Amino acid sequence: MVDTVSVNRINVRDMLSVDIEVWMKHPDDMDFKPRLKIVENTLIISNGESHEALTQFDLEDEHILVAQRDRRIELRVKFQVHGMHGRLNIINPIIADGKAKKLATANWKTVQPVAFE
Repeated sequence: MVDTVSVNRINVRDMLSVDIEVWMKHPDDMDFKPRLKIVENTLIISNGESHEALTQFDLEDEHILVAQRDRRIELRVKFQVHGMHGRLNIINPIIADGKAKKLATANWKTVQPVAFE
């Protein structure tokens, strides 16, 4: 189940691109089906068929024009799980190349339709 969703960045590329960070409650949770809608100048991201908003973000006029033109938004999702991700306090270097180990994260990129109200 999704715990929290936050919007990190919104860019205009070929279409409107939204970078979000999704925190899941358990490593085996796979229940994230993003639904996007724009009400006036606010982007609302919800999960599945529920109409409960997970996050909201105010858009600029340029972002709204691009979203209306394309009627879809590119989502770049970074999944993280409570208890697995967070701040790495002890860095264990890899002796062979001298670099520190990183915590594994799952990234996902998708193009979603957007509804206007």
